[in-house]
Amino acid sequence: MTLLQALIIAILQGATELFPVSSLGHAVLLPALLHWPFNESDEIFLPFLVMLHLGTSVALFIFFWRDWAAIITGALGIHGSRYRVESFKILWLLAIATLPAVIVGAALEHILRHLFGSPLPVAGLLVVNGLLLLAVERLRGRFGPATTGVPEASRPVASLTARDALFIGCFQCLALFPGLSRSGATIAGGLLRGLHHDVAARFSFLMAEPIILAATAHQMMKMRHMTITHDQIHIGLIAAVVSGITALISTGILMRYFRNHDNWALAPFAYYCIAFGLGSLVVLGGVL
Repeated sequence: MTLLQALIIAILQGATELFPVSSLGHAVLLPALLHWPFNESDEIFLPFLVMLHLGTSVALFIFFWRDWAAIITGALGIHGSRYRVESFKILWLLAIATLPAVIVGAALEHILRHLFGSPLPVAGLLVVNGLLLLAVERLRGRFGPATTGVPEASRPVASLTARDALFIGCFQCLALFPGLSRSGATIAGGLLRGLHHDVAARFSFLMAEPIILAATAHQMMKMRHMTITHDQIHIGLIAAVVSGITALISTGILMRYFRNHDNWALAPFAYYCIAFGLGSLVVLGGVL
């Protein structure tokens, strides 16, 4: 892998990890479309992938540092018993939401691994991702404030129930398939529980921290017997910084977008996924 290739993938990872367009899908399709001699299933790609995930994780922590500071200090009882209960509730919700993906991911790891080297199914799943986003926007009105009993505009993350968190966590399992977006699936799950786009996105990005760290720890366990060269370390560090900066910018853009748009806000990302997925199917399928 050249430095230029690493930078392109890092920028792509930083943006697509947060935007609801599937970072895994792009990581599989881009090398295939550009005829690069590697893909995300290659063992040599693993250290690089770990660095990208660390960069994204740090960026999310920086962007939401106020949320995490409030949760942590609240859990420690610094702000009184009321905030302590609320902080523990949010931590409990995040744990519940994370659990389904951890269980399903561990159970289906060997099956899912084959998809990482198969760009055609991934392109098809990217189209499915776009259709899912459109379907959720269409269905959203049926699962709004009337069903939750809480005015949608005033419903914060702390108002979620364990059932809400489990529902959103089950949606996160979809993202184990490359081509289906983690942020897209979890935001979709939040919308179907009556949340605004910006609140659903905030919970989705808070959820991302434990799941990314868990995936990174799992990948690092696989690396314990690998020999990593100085060039890999050098390229990985640069890519981590670039991925982190891109993720930080992308998160700010996306949160601002969701605050200002709550009507069919996922539609532009859906159309992009459908177009890119269909285009990839045409090119990789040998039609062109």
